[in-house]
Amino acid sequence: MKAPTAKKIEKVLEIHGDRRIDNYFWMNEKENPEVIQYLEEENAYADFVMKDSEEFQEELFQEMKARYKKDDESLPYFFNEYWYIVRYEEGKEYPIFCRKYKTLENKEEIVLDVNILAEGEEFFEVANVAVSPNNKLASFSSDNVGRRIYTLNFKDLKTNEILSDKIENTTGKAVWANDNEHVFYIIKDESLRAYKVYRHKLGTDTSEDVLIFHEEDETFDVNVFKTKSMEYIFMASSSTISDEHHFIPANNVFTEWKVIQPRIDDLEYSVEHYEDEFYIITNADDATNFKIVKAKIDNCGMENWVDVIPHREEVLLEGFEIFKNYLILEEREDGLLQIKIIDEKTQESYYLPFSDPTYTAYIGTNLEFDTEVLRYGYTSLTQPNSTYEYNLKEKTTKLLKRQEVLGGKFFPENYISERIWAESRDGEEQIPISLVYHKDTKKSANTPVLLYGYGSYGHTVDASFSNVRLSILDRGFIYAIAHIRGGEYLGREWYEDGKMLFKKNTFFDFIDAGKHLIKENYTSSKHLYAMGGSAGGLLVGAVMNYEPSLFNGIVAQVPFVDVVSTMLDETIPLTTGEYDEWGNPNDEEYYHYMKEYSPYDNIEAKDYPHTLITTGFHDSQVQYWEPAKWTAKLRELKTDNNLLIFKTDMSSGHGGASGRFESLKEDALEYAFLLKIDNM
Repeated sequence: MKAPTAKKIEKVLEIHGDRRIDNYFWMNEKENPEVIQYLEEENAYADFVMKDSEEFQEELFQEMKARYKKDDESLPYFFNEYWYIVRYEEGKEYPIFCRKYKTLENKEEIVLDVNILAEGEEFFEVANVAVSPNNKLASFSSDNVGRRIYTLNFKDLKTNEILSDKIENTTGKAVWANDNEHVFYIIKDESLRAYKVYRHKLGTDTSEDVLIFHEEDETFDVNVFKTKSMEYIFMASSSTISDEHHFIPANNVFTEWKVIQPRIDDLEYSVEHYEDEFYIITNADDATNFKIVKAKIDNCGMENWVDVIPHREEVLLEGFEIFKNYLILEEREDGLLQIKIIDEKTQESYYLPFSDPTYTAYIGTNLEFDTEVLRYGYTSLTQPNSTYEYNLKEKTTKLLKRQEVLGGKFFPENYISERIWAESRDGEEQIPISLVYHKDTKKSANTPVLLYGYGSYGHTVDASFSNVRLSILDRGFIYAIAHIRGGEYLGREWYEDGKMLFKKNTFFDFIDAGKHLIKENYTSSKHLYAMGGSAGGLLVGAVMNYEPSLFNGIVAQVPFVDVVSTMLDETIPLTTGEYDEWGNPNDEEYYHYMKEYSPYDNIEAKDYPHTLITTGFHDSQVQYWEPAKWTAKLRELKTDNNLLIFKTDMSSGHGGASGRFESLKEDALEYAFLLKIDNM
């Protein structure tokens, strides 16, 4: 079967006196039958190329699926007189949200069975379930397209009746006022930006809903949430680098909203409530790695902020949790997450002990305020995700739940994890790399290594366990994570050095990490593979252009590769809100810098590695036409005979297939592709 050839229609794109020719611009016409035909031809070609691996893909899928407990359930948590549980039943793809009154021995009540709602749907996702303060009603939001545009519905938990109130085009979130009859919700504009906050009274027509706030700055999104104390409702307006919070008492929805601190460029802050004060995590006063301050509710502008946890150059403060007598901090030092306990009465402080060379630790679900019990989570590349209960008074730890790995073949002691450091090309930075492999896997030029990266938005890819990953570890692969600039692994400056006009550091760090693995004899270019999704797809796409011979294969998941055209189109979701991440190409300096690394704009007539590209037709974050155009242009210009396959899920969005196990088929395809080309 011959690879598809997309037709070319010349489109001249001109700005700042610079001309770009885009022959595949027409692919953004979503309703165009020729676009659908091209995507279907590529799908058919992908199936043809991978046909010899169909049985193996099914084997991988069943193997991955078999490791999961089919009738699993979440760890119960207690909130407002009820224990809440999310469980799965064998043979069903979707969760069932349940609760039990006061004790776990009481009869189960089903709040929402998503399996019933999802009947007959190719795609279905529930984003948010929220129970009213009096425990009688629940809001829930659903999306049956994959576009992350949610319809908000309400349910009477006594009668199980779905109420007539129905709100379209929301972010999926609803926040209940304490009167049990008003909710606050957010709607999206045409570019899917969260921009208007409304108040709805149950039982009334949505045309009567009250507009509370309209965020007119296109670089800001809005969010609504309730404090842990349940006493205040917050409305947060945020850009990449600035925040502004308004609040009202949850008992009085008609009162005037007050602002904590009006927005200032480069001032970030978020808020929690305790007694008559707000606790605020912020980068104010050049606190690059953030600090915690507090202020009286009645006088909460930043001129009244008082340091609680001062800024430290060597420690990134990522989050905190307030209890009646304790303050818990989530800190990152030297790349590793730590949990610090502070006794507010004695001012004693200490860290919980963790031992793996690379791991993830995090504060768990802690909804109760007056308690001496902290829930936290821990996982590493060799240790399944575990939830612990730590008694803050007795200083004792109890394991509550550990992710089960069924099949009888997984033993943590059979796997080895490491953290190594690669030198950056300028010699000024050390790039951390986390690795895991089976103890029987020997490092050599013939050993396959899969290097994963992301490196944007300050998002850190931490070392955590994966059930799915075992399928390649057990087949001799080493899995590595490059903690490159653009994430916050080594603090806020690590992020700042990988964005805007420093974005190329992200790509060069990844390349340098790959070269270090070869230099240290973990692998060779013939057996080195790269994987990244979304902004990580941009990463591997750029790396393909810079160093096409470094990797034998690339897996680009929902890749953001048409950077210049997307960032110039303000109608595309996320564009305006991301000028602080990538730069605004309407500014000539940013345009030319962006054009230098944009994967689509830099495809040349040369050899490229084997490449698997995936997307979802309804993707709201990275539009399907970016990977489609990229594939078409690669097919046109590449000079090699390596595999290039492009797979579009016609019924999903950015997160892939819905349901508990369907997404494993995508994992099976990716792993089959890697194992296929490694043996070619």
